[in-house]
Amino acid sequence: MLEFLKGYSALEKFGLVLLAAICGHVLVRLVRWASSRLMSTGTSRKMRKTRTVASLTTSALIFTLYLLVLGYAFYQFDVPLTGYVAGVSVIGIAVAFGSQGLVQDIVTGLTVIVTDLFDVDDMVEIGGQIGIVRKVGIRFTVLQNALGAEVFLQNRSIANVITYPRAYIRCNVDITLSRDAVLHEQERSLVQTLTDALVQQFPRIHRASPEILGTEATATGRSYVRIKFRIWPGRGGPIETSFKQEIVAALKELDTSYADWMVAVNYEVERDPRLDGPTGLAGAAAR
Repeated sequence: MLEFLKGYSALEKFGLVLLAAICGHVLVRLVRWASSRLMSTGTSRKMRKTRTVASLTTSALIFTLYLLVLGYAFYQFDVPLTGYVAGVSVIGIAVAFGSQGLVQDIVTGLTVIVTDLFDVDDMVEIGGQIGIVRKVGIRFTVLQNALGAEVFLQNRSIANVITYPRAYIRCNVDITLSRDAVLHEQERSLVQTLTDALVQQFPRIHRASPEILGTEATATGRSYVRIKFRIWPGRGGPIETSFKQEIVAALKELDTSYADWMVAVNYEVERDPRLDGPTGLAGAAAR
């Protein structure tokens, strides 16, 4: 077919190149549309793995389509590709270094998929960047952080990876309550009000609505209530500072003997018990 096309005039070759470019662009749009449909279906672990593979395959296919169209354009205008690259040494060196990085990106992307390091929709921390994996491409892995921004990480830079199986960390706030029944109810009502205010003031730190558990007692007879926050990793500052301070200040107004130590904040990564089995230690801790 290429030998047959050599008889065309320059204008006809330009028209063929333009047609090839349009067809290539249409194919790319179709590939992206099919990929987006696949990426938006299913949340199971098996489907997430399929979506991850589809993400990488889509990137590779789009890159190949554009490369073929560009090569066809050069061929139609009789541009000697090998001579061009060899003749321009600076560009040749840049392409060589760029190709080296491209190979590293591709190999790392394939390694991520083969080793089950993470999948699309997993929450991870890579190089200090925390977010939900939205795409694994041949050059970049795309994360969406707590602010909704997309973070593009070169695959070759993926080294130390922290995964969050439940896509959040749990921040527990234990609040000591009075033994007096009337004061106890007033304190619980105050805790509920301040918790709702925190959610309204800092909505971006939460992954789910906070849960206020029932009153529990320690071995020493001290009663307390626990608030379970499910938040983005590294976003617990407002809970540790302003929320705790407001709780302590408000409870001191109800009870002048209330002390700062009576409100404690601690963190834990809540694991998915399915990853450890029903009898596993981590599974029991998660429950």
